[in-house]
Amino acid sequence: MDVQLFTDSWWPLVLGGLTGTIPLALVSFAIGLVLALGVAMLRLAAHPVLSGVGRAYVSAIRGTPLLVQLFVIFYGLPSLGLTIDPWPSAVIAFSLNVGGYAAEVIRAAILSVPTGQWEAGYVVGMSRTRTLRRIVLPQATRVSVPPLSNTFISLVKDTSLASLILVTELFREAQEIAAFTSEFMLLYVEAGIIYWIFCTVLSFGQTRLERKLEQYV
Repeated sequence: MDVQLFTDSWWPLVLGGLTGTIPLALVSFAIGLVLALGVAMLRLAAHPVLSGVGRAYVSAIRGTPLLVQLFVIFYGLPSLGLTIDPWPSAVIAFSLNVGGYAAEVIRAAILSVPTGQWEAGYVVGMSRTRTLRRIVLPQATRVSVPPLSNTFISLVKDTSLASLILVTELFREAQEIAAFTSEFMLLYVEAGIIYWIFCTVLSFGQTRLERKLEQYV
């Protein structure tokens, strides 16, 4: 193993993760959560058309590979006259994907809140929207933290797919250095180690957050 190459490439890879991978994951996850909440509301709607739209979206996202979704947006849309730069394409694809998976998490979390909580809101004169915002969602948030945290950690790893559409992030940096030095095994293992460190830190933060939320139960 070329120890000198390993040490010299460590910081560029970490920097690629901090300036490319993590921001891409954070932005995509934030947009995806907003989308997921809307889709969850559609899934819970009493109107069959609205519920059907939400169900169709979740089925389409969960039933197709993320790589296919990414390629459709970046390579497919230009054939329809719509060209999107690599970074926004990655954000759109990852956000849509998170929206499909997180919608089911949020829907299940809302359904886990006892019906009596809704009724209590109605008794004190709250509307359905206000009851949802003030009473139900805070309780559902605590329930949804573990699975949503796992979704985010998975998203951090999935951002490596963005390298296939030329987005500069951790794995893309590894590819470029490996192509220049021909040390593919070394660079890819090193990238894997850095991903593992990132995910370990995030898992530790998830555990701390869960313990803090348990104090209010």
